[in-house]
Amino acid sequence: MFTMIVKLLLFSSVINTVYNCYQCFIDVDDSLRLCWGHVLTEYNIRNVDSCFKTLDRIFNNESRVIEAGKVGRGYDLMLKNILMAEIMPIVEEFDQQKNYDTVYESRLQAAANNFIAAASRLPRASECFPPCGFQVQGAVYNCVTCQYDSCEFPLDCPVKEIKVNENNRTQMWCKVPFLLPTDAEIIWRYSVERTVLMDRFDEVTVGVDPLYFIPSARPEHSGTYQCEIFSQEHSLVRIYYYLTVVPLAQIGHAELQGVFEQALLPGGRFPPLSSTDPFTLWLPSPALVTTCLTAMLLLVFLSLGALHWLSYQTGNNECDPAQETKLTEKKKYLIHC
Repeated sequence: MFTMIVKLLLFSSVINTVYNCYQCFIDVDDSLRLCWGHVLTEYNIRNVDSCFKTLDRIFNNESRVIEAGKVGRGYDLMLKNILMAEIMPIVEEFDQQKNYDTVYESRLQAAANNFIAAASRLPRASECFPPCGFQVQGAVYNCVTCQYDSCEFPLDCPVKEIKVNENNRTQMWCKVPFLLPTDAEIIWRYSVERTVLMDRFDEVTVGVDPLYFIPSARPEHSGTYQCEIFSQEHSLVRIYYYLTVVPLAQIGHAELQGVFEQALLPGGRFPPLSSTDPFTLWLPSPALVTTCLTAMLLLVFLSLGALHWLSYQTGNNECDPAQETKLTEKKKYLIHC
């Protein structure tokens, strides 16, 4: 019991400071063995507390050590092996042996430098890509907390707006900039509302296809589309699209309204072409072209019908040969008289 109290008192200076790679991987008993014979040169007395302060300065409060310990997921064990390979030989050598503080300083600083060099060569964590998604590969080991830190982004991504005209095709991709597990599964859902609430969606497809394709969009396709990526039944990210399909009637009305407003400009003229693009011509939409051609064809048919009716009337008004003979004989009689 007494020994345990002494250990706690001696190690209090360490646990009251921030944790670092040293505390994450080196046992308390080994630290006590290491610092047992620490002697202050100035006073020629043994001082274990001063040894812990030296460890703090060289390992715990050194930014280079902290940075070297930021390895990717699964490499913390290799990090531990590197540090123990540097510290444990010193522990065995210094155990129950007195050494001056200058010796501790040089040996521990050399161990820290070797650790930084070796740990820096371990694979780093992949980058965290904002703004959303549980990015497993982006987790980085944190020597301050002795655990992996995730990217800490929300699962739900911001809603993306998509606007297409009726009968046009549209596509939505369930893609993310970070790495996904090989067993990732994709679920597409749809809601007629603009929402991100899960209970408002109906499941549409389940599989591995990241593309949702609508070959010919109709107004009833408007709404919110959600794709959710799973791995081993754990959600990794939810992506949202809000689709607006503009009806053809609304498109044609808007374009005709624009033409009408341009015709009302001063002088009844359309605005001149841009000086930066003098050869640009105004091209109407296919809907407007179809309407104009239909009107022209109707006008042609009406004109042909009118011409046919006029020619028919003219033919009926012409006299037949028998009537013409009677008129000629009547004229001769009048002249004779």
